[in-house]
Amino acid sequence: MGRGLADASPAARAVFQEVDDALGQHLSRLMWEGPESELTLTANAQPAIMAVSIAALRVLEQEAGLKLADKAAFVAGHSLGEYTALAAAGAIDLAATARLLRLRGEAMQAAVPIGEGAMAALLGLGFEAVAELAAEAAQGQVCSAANDNAPGQVVVSGHTDAVARAMALARTRGARHSVLLPVSAPFHCPLMQPAADAMAAALADVALLAPFVPLVANVTAAPVADPAEIRRLLVEQVTGTVRWRESVLAMAELGVTGFIELGGKVLGPMVRRITPDATMQSAMDMAGIEALVKDL
Repeated sequence: MGRGLADASPAARAVFQEVDDALGQHLSRLMWEGPESELTLTANAQPAIMAVSIAALRVLEQEAGLKLADKAAFVAGHSLGEYTALAAAGAIDLAATARLLRLRGEAMQAAVPIGEGAMAALLGLGFEAVAELAAEAAQGQVCSAANDNAPGQVVVSGHTDAVARAMALARTRGARHSVLLPVSAPFHCPLMQPAADAMAAALADVALLAPFVPLVANVTAAPVADPAEIRRLLVEQVTGTVRWRESVLAMAELGVTGFIELGGKVLGPMVRRITPDATMQSAMDMAGIEALVKDL
């Protein structure tokens, strides 16, 4: 996870070192050597995923000479990726971003006891249909449409029993498939309110600047550049729906014809399903970065 970037690039190594220093932990060693069971704890996974994306960006900017400010009209990220996007656009410095994501992961994990919450992907149904059946499945508990990822790919989140009811209802409503997700907590639903409160307190103490290109926010699917509004939306995001499908459509409607994913290859397939006419490139290693440089 990011080892190839670090081995090949001083700019990438500097990112991993800065994150390690900010957290007072050899997170990079954990990313490269494991154990995987410790790396996948959300308090470690969130800053680690961010670090790989920023490392890829720094290689592009410092060693390939491609500046985000010159090439991008917007930045966006899915859930924790929203913090990465803000760091990439100069709104939050790297060390603060790492510490915020460590806190976010710890707070989200602590918000709901293990086993009491769950998330499930429902495939083949639209967002409105899933939101309706989630409300029906709640039965006095929490069950919400948490992630609107792509056409026919919506995730529900909430109490374990309520999510199970939603999965059963989905099968009767024509869903192609429903799958319980291997996550440790029910993210992006009202059960995360304690985590939202923790992030509100943490963000109040963080210097947050206007990004040099607007952020398309998860919870509004609209561009935002005002620091006070970004701060509010980051808190709301913890319990709110990640409106990724609408965010991509909004960027396309604003004239975006090409998308670039840095640090992974998860969002690319979603973007292709949402906007099949747009170009989509992913760069998570040196080979991908070199190919991207040639194209740009």
